[in-house]
Amino acid sequence: MKHRRLALAAAAALVLAGCSGASSSSPEKSLDDPAKKDIAMRLVSSAENSTLDWKAQYAYVEDIGDGRGYTAGIIGFCSGTGDLLKVVERYTRERPGNPLADFLPALRAVNGSDSHEGLGTAFTRAWKEAAADSAFRSAQDAERDSAYFDPAVERAEADGLSALGQFIYYDAYVMHGYADARGSVGFRTIRAQAVAAADPPSDGGDEEAYLNAFLDARVSAIRKEPSHSDTSRVETAQRVFVREGRLQLETPLTWRVYGESFRIDHA
Repeated sequence: MKHRRLALAAAAALVLAGCSGASSSSPEKSLDDPAKKDIAMRLVSSAENSTLDWKAQYAYVEDIGDGRGYTAGIIGFCSGTGDLLKVVERYTRERPGNPLADFLPALRAVNGSDSHEGLGTAFTRAWKEAAADSAFRSAQDAERDSAYFDPAVERAEADGLSALGQFIYYDAYVMHGYADARGSVGFRTIRAQAVAAADPPSDGGDEEAYLNAFLDARVSAIRKEPSHSDTSRVETAQRVFVREGRLQLETPLTWRVYGESFRIDHA
């Protein structure tokens, strides 16, 4: 009888836990789970493009005045940082003679600057035209994954982080890049500062404490960049998810970024 009472108590505890707050009795999933990855893309798009419709951003291209030249595509590839060039190179290997291939010499020449030399309206028109081609969309997906998403998730998993922590790493990769560059602090330095302040779960630390340390370091990095000063991407979005304990990015998610409000009701 005693064992039966214990079993019933344990079952009741599981039921209660499954109904409380943001907790979930479902198995924890990595950010590379398709549904989690789509949430991550919508979260990034809210900050990069002021919309949750990230799939509409393949055609996006403009100079936002941040010193990185043209910003374009699903995560804001930049002509001044080399990743936009890599997208066009990937696309051209798959589709020789595509509308963007003629701009490769100019893209190589402006890499590392904010110059539009050899680009201009003809380039932005060609970018938008190319977005109708599935091979171009695939080239953007591949560059996103190889340069940002995959390394961020791999590093986060090694640090023992949940889907939320993996997303926080990924968003930092997207905004700051991996390494420090002129006028900016990269992911590598942000993570080093976080590890100095709090142990990650892989070293026995508390995940929420570690993620707050990482976000503290990221806020500091944002404030050091002349082209960024608004920290709402952290303070009224990711910090909120940490505080609510949504370590698996459980929906609904509500947040504010750059003065706009967003909500995801389901994956």
